[in-house]
Amino acid sequence: MPSQDAIIIGSGPNGLAAAIRLAQTGKHVTVYEANETIGGGSRSAELTLPGFIHDSCSAIHPLGIGSPFFKTLPLEKYGLQWIQPSAPLAHVWDDGTAVILERDIKQTARNLGRDGATWSRIFSPLASRWDSLAPMILGSLLRFPRNPFLLGYFGVWAIWSAKFFARRLFREEKTRGLFAGLAAHSTLPLEEPLTASFGMVLALTAHAVGWPLPRGGSQKISDALACHLKSLGGEIITNTRVENISALPNANAYVFDVTPKQLLQIAGEKISGRYKSQLESFRYGPGVFKLDYALDAPIPWKAKEALRAATVHIGPTLDEIAASERATNQGRVSDAPYVLVVQSSLFDDTRAPRGKHTLWAYCHVPNGATIDMTERIENQIERFAPGFKNRILARSVMNPAQVESRNANYIGGDINGGVQDFFQLFGRPVWRLNPYTTPDKKIYICSSSTPPGGGVHGMCGYHAANAAIKRAWK
Repeated sequence: MPSQDAIIIGSGPNGLAAAIRLAQTGKHVTVYEANETIGGGSRSAELTLPGFIHDSCSAIHPLGIGSPFFKTLPLEKYGLQWIQPSAPLAHVWDDGTAVILERDIKQTARNLGRDGATWSRIFSPLASRWDSLAPMILGSLLRFPRNPFLLGYFGVWAIWSAKFFARRLFREEKTRGLFAGLAAHSTLPLEEPLTASFGMVLALTAHAVGWPLPRGGSQKISDALACHLKSLGGEIITNTRVENISALPNANAYVFDVTPKQLLQIAGEKISGRYKSQLESFRYGPGVFKLDYALDAPIPWKAKEALRAATVHIGPTLDEIAASERATNQGRVSDAPYVLVVQSSLFDDTRAPRGKHTLWAYCHVPNGATIDMTERIENQIERFAPGFKNRILARSVMNPAQVESRNANYIGGDINGGVQDFFQLFGRPVWRLNPYTTPDKKIYICSSSTPPGGGVHGMCGYHAANAAIKRAWK
C-alpha cells in the first residue's frame, strides 16, 4: 500500500500550488526540493552586496495577483504584501520621453494620441471581464471554454503576429513600440502567429490587476505558499535532489514540477512508447542573460516619468525589438538588445539600504549562449539614462548556464519552460486532451512546460493536481 498520498518533485510556484490543491482534499503531501531554499523561479537573495535584496528570476507579478487559484488562498495571512507602482510600465524613447502604460485604460489612451481610441476599443471589453477570461486563458487551450464568445473575441486579436497587430492597428510609432515590448516577453520572433496574444495578456493584466511586486522580494510568494501548505498538513523537504523515481516512497501520485528533460531523467523507466518519444522531441526556447545591480542612486532616466513604473522596457521601436528577438531565435545576438528592467527599490524600501537602490535587468540570448552581454545591456540602459554606469556599486552576472544552475528547470537559460509557438502552446508538453497526465496514472507534470506556460501563477500546478485527484485514486 502507498506510504503517502502524493509526492511533489520541485517547490516552484506550480509545485507548491499542486501540493496545496491536493492537501485541500485531505491528501497527505510531501514536497521534495533539490535546493536549500524553496521557490524555483520565485526566489530572492543578496546577489551583490549585503542588504541588497534581488529577485533571482521573476520580479513583477501580474499573473500572481491575477491568478484565479492564488486569489482563493489566504496568502496575505502569511506575510505576502503586494505593492502597486504608480504605473505598471514605462517604455522609454531616445527623445527623452516615455510612453506610460497606466492602470486606467482611458488615461493610457490619452497617452497614445491617435491610437487611444483603438487601444480602448480592443482592451476595454476584455479588461473589464478579466475574472471570466483569466480561467480560460490560464488553462488548457484544448478544452471547450466556459464562455466561448468572450474567448473568441480575445482570440480574434490574439491569433495575429505581434508585428502585424502593431502595424495594422496602430498609427503611432510609439504605440507600436509599446506593444512590441509587451509581446517580446514571448521570446519568439514577433513575426510568429500568436505572439500578439502575449502582448494582449500583459496589457490586459496591467489594466485589470496591475503589475505589482511583493514587498521584500519574490521569495515572499513562495514562503507564503509554503506556510499555507504546512497549515494544511503538508511537508517540505529541501536539499534533496530526486534523481530516480524508484528512490521515492511509494505514493498514489507523483507530481513533477520539472520540464520534459528532467521527467525523462527521473521517471524514464516508467515512461515508454509514443509519449516518451514526444517528450524527447520537446523544444526549448531562447535563454536569458541576467544582471542585478546595487546602485548608489536611482537610474537617471532622461524620461523622468519612467521613475513612476517599476518595470521599464528598452527597445525602443517595433523594428529594433523585432530585430533583436529575430536574431536571438536565429542563434545570434543583437548589439542593441531588447532589455527588460525592474527598479523594485523605488517602491519597496526593504530591498536596499537607505538611499541605495537595486536594479534587475535581462535580455534574451540563444539557448545556452556563452557570450557576455553585460556591456551591450549597460550601453542600452546608458543610452536612455546617461550616467547610469557611474551609479553602479556592484553587479551580479548570470549567463544561461548560471541561470540553469540556480534552477534546473531553466534549460539553457529558458525561463519559459520551452518554446511557446503554435505547436507547443496548444500541445504542451505534448498534444494530449489532459496535458498534465502521462500514460502512467501515478505520474503527472505541472511545470511551466504545461499550460498555460511561464509565469508565477500556480495554474499549471492547480490543473495538474485536479487531474491527479480525478485519476490517481481510482
